[in-house]
Amino acid sequence: MSSKDWFASWFDTSYYHVLYHKRDDREAKKFITRLVKHLEIRKNSDVLDLACGKGRHSRTLGELGMNVLGVDLSKKSIKSALKKENENVHFLVHDMREVIPNKDFDAIFNLFTSFGYFENDEENEKVLKGINLMLRPNGRFIFDFLNLERTLTDLVEAEIKEVDDIRFEIERYFDGKFIKKSIAVIDQGITHRFEEKVRGFRFDEINEMMQKQGLMVETVFGDFELNPYDEKQSERMILICKKK
Repeated sequence: MSSKDWFASWFDTSYYHVLYHKRDDREAKKFITRLVKHLEIRKNSDVLDLACGKGRHSRTLGELGMNVLGVDLSKKSIKSALKKENENVHFLVHDMREVIPNKDFDAIFNLFTSFGYFENDEENEKVLKGINLMLRPNGRFIFDFLNLERTLTDLVEAEIKEVDDIRFEIERYFDGKFIKKSIAVIDQGITHRFEEKVRGFRFDEINEMMQKQGLMVETVFGDFELNPYDEKQSERMILICKKK
């Protein structure tokens, strides 16, 4: 991992969590509950929450009876998640591009657009290859990603947010490959600059990448309510994949 990787610095700063403090945990909990019911994942199944952040999805999976491992590259996020670790929900600092040694799973979740951070698609494919290797026979991969067409339609090019006396000046644009976000954080008169960027995949692109790495798309949903996917209108692109 390069020391210049944007995600290694931005996700591990307190400003990231300040900016996104209003994420809807109730909606996330309902979404996970619907998914588990739809997929008929049995209690005591071993599941992986890949790029888990502070573990909000992991905890819901645990409440539903799963044995959960949540992993994330951010040491600060995992430190926070560990405060709510319990007998069937555990957390680990881990780079999603690497296979977790001596672990395999009935299902792997990658949620809330926690993919496509890397400069080249070879690294993204490495993530998918690792997922395939860690899945048990007939295991499921649940991939929750932004829907590019709708995201570009709704893209707010510039905005200012103020949270806890901290000013965030945000600019967004699409360069044809990545959706990029430039973030200036003004805190006590000092300006800190960060970047976010995520690869903009259309369904055909991500479907081809999945198949190449041995993951077959079974179903595609378009939102957290699990409504059908529409490339132009859907808010999300949620793929249910099965290991070949």
